[in-house]
Amino acid sequence: MIQDGLEHERDYVAGLYRRLDDLKAEAERQLASIRAQGGGGTHQSRTERDTFARLYEDRIAQLREVTERLAFGRLQLAASAQEEAVDRYIGRIGLRDEEQHPLLLDWRVPQASAFYQATAAEPMGARARRHLITRGRDVVRVEDEIFDPELLDEASEHQGEGALLAALGAERTGRMNDIVATIQAEQDRIIRSELAGVLVVQGGPGTGKTAVALHRAAYLLYSHRKRLGNAGVLIVGPSASFLHYIESVLPSLGETGVVLASLGGLLPGIAATVNDEPAVAALKGRSAMAELIARAVRSRQRVPDSPVAMIVNGDTVMLEPATVERAIARARETRKPYNEARVTFVKTALAELTKQWAAQLRAQGNTIDGSDMPMLQEDLRTAHDVRVALNTAWLPLTPEKLLQDLYARPHWLAELTPAWSDEQRALLRRGRDAPFTVEDVPLLDEAAELLGEFDPVGAARRREEKQQRKRDIENAEAAIENMQVEGMIDAKSLAANFAETGIRATTSERAGSDRTWTYGHIVVDEAQELSPMQWRLLLRRCPLRSFTIVGDIAQASAATASSSWRQALRPLIGRSAESQRWRLEELSVNYRTPRQIAEVAEEWAIASGLPVTPSQAVRSTRWPVEEAESLMAAVSRHREEGQRGTLAVIARGERLEQIHSELRERFGELVAFGSESLLAPIVVLAPQEAKGLEFDDVVIVDPASIAALPRGAGALYVAMTRATQRLTLVGQLPPTG
Repeated sequence: MIQDGLEHERDYVAGLYRRLDDLKAEAERQLASIRAQGGGGTHQSRTERDTFARLYEDRIAQLREVTERLAFGRLQLAASAQEEAVDRYIGRIGLRDEEQHPLLLDWRVPQASAFYQATAAEPMGARARRHLITRGRDVVRVEDEIFDPELLDEASEHQGEGALLAALGAERTGRMNDIVATIQAEQDRIIRSELAGVLVVQGGPGTGKTAVALHRAAYLLYSHRKRLGNAGVLIVGPSASFLHYIESVLPSLGETGVVLASLGGLLPGIAATVNDEPAVAALKGRSAMAELIARAVRSRQRVPDSPVAMIVNGDTVMLEPATVERAIARARETRKPYNEARVTFVKTALAELTKQWAAQLRAQGNTIDGSDMPMLQEDLRTAHDVRVALNTAWLPLTPEKLLQDLYARPHWLAELTPAWSDEQRALLRRGRDAPFTVEDVPLLDEAAELLGEFDPVGAARRREEKQQRKRDIENAEAAIENMQVEGMIDAKSLAANFAETGIRATTSERAGSDRTWTYGHIVVDEAQELSPMQWRLLLRRCPLRSFTIVGDIAQASAATASSSWRQALRPLIGRSAESQRWRLEELSVNYRTPRQIAEVAEEWAIASGLPVTPSQAVRSTRWPVEEAESLMAAVSRHREEGQRGTLAVIARGERLEQIHSELRERFGELVAFGSESLLAPIVVLAPQEAKGLEFDDVVIVDPASIAALPRGAGALYVAMTRATQRLTLVGQLPPTG
């Protein structure tokens, strides 16, 4: 390998792209041929055509996504007793030639692990590792790492530290880049660790936690395709802007079957983006809120204090409290959710009322036999007074209506919370038309779990759809077996795309629209911020408790954040968090933050009492942490020195609009407001919005005011560690101790 120069690599990679283009063109031809056949024939033949069409569509999408940096590495392996020395090229996907000989290894296969984990001390059978640095489809540089001393004499200008430092120094664009070409050994070991159980990845700023989490999702989907391909993988981020920041990474790794959701988007139909004030958020995040929601649901089943007179076809029928009480008891015995159990309540009450009314009519001299009973029951069911009386006793409810009533009816809230203070109740008070917040989402989900389906007719239709889907899956399994494409497509995905339905939906699309969907694995980023109620929601989404949990306790800044992983995990796995049901991995190398910034930030954070995980910064830049006389001076210096890339101006929330206005007046459309505009050269945002993001340069306005916020030390630590090049403070760091 070492003897091969740049031209050899250019020729080889050019051949890989030719093969990629050939495969894409062939898939497009096959897809066009399938579509030209139309929709006729038997159900089985239509199913098989749909299978092929889906295979080709997925393949085309994958081949298009991996064009950039298709190949990025080459391993020279030592000869063994079983085989001769061999070179392996590593890339985003696997490629074979027409004779099915391997040309390129997918980075996720076990044979590729040495590219990331081999060292001179533990070469894992590798003699040398080469990084291919590409621009477009062209190889512009190669860098070699030598593990076998015999090769040192052969090495020349190609030796170097690989692609890592070059990638770290590259300008930021407002979108996250994958690290598949530069994964380091400790990261790779975590990415490839076992699927089962709860894995916690703890690491300080810049250690690559988010990148590791995303690459782990791609690796798990590849390695456990049969299980996770059907159920899907959910990735939960702290905000919608964070998801926008990372959304391009997974497709570039050859994976599109993932659901990305923010904490405010975990309930279909709700897209909450605003957070509550800290005190309100802390109250809503407590696990005791689950008990409050349960009491609220149960309290909507009411037995009247006295008999209720109802007019039915001119007759007066009395609804006795005992009748209601018996119907409620019968419905509760079903142990079904509230709205589904209500069906039993109504049927039971109507049956008893029908007998009662029939007895009244007989007493009046009317002849009533068994054939009249259904008609009498229907008259009762449709009578206005009966509907009002039964709804008063047991009203059908949506989660939104329940929560709106809870917030807007102070007397009802007081009845449900006798141990609360007036100040606590006042925190929840708001009008019915107030929008739902991020912290409301787990409460709505809790209510949805207890209430069940609101529409009985719709529920019956969905049950029939599930039965039809079961039959479709059986047909799909038969088609896959007949066509001998096992492992290339799963029956559940195929069943959702049959020609009769006219609907083409991926696993991620179906999962994202179904509140009851359970995932095979969940990845949670910035997990230290989650409240017990948010963990309860996630546990319902993955009852198997297969989680990758990523975060840094020292960066906790939310009112609901935990002070330790043991505390954070308690809602997820109970007090057994002290057992072996979870495992901790720590990232110790800071790849993003320059040494001069990391040292200042860590020193201040430790002095402020934050539980910082020590890390070693691997790079430095030419700028020390600086102080500026004014915000305008700091931003002007950034622009005047010809800096490109991204600049983040971070300040307390109440100052952001003024800062944005001042900067817009000077720099115009270069300036954007908030985390929804991360592609702009200059972005103005709050510390909480910056969490998980990175920028070339960062200017922090009045650091002391940020530290004065609730949990402000963590917020300031987050802000200080977002820069990959340069940090400027407008104002001094607050004193510690």
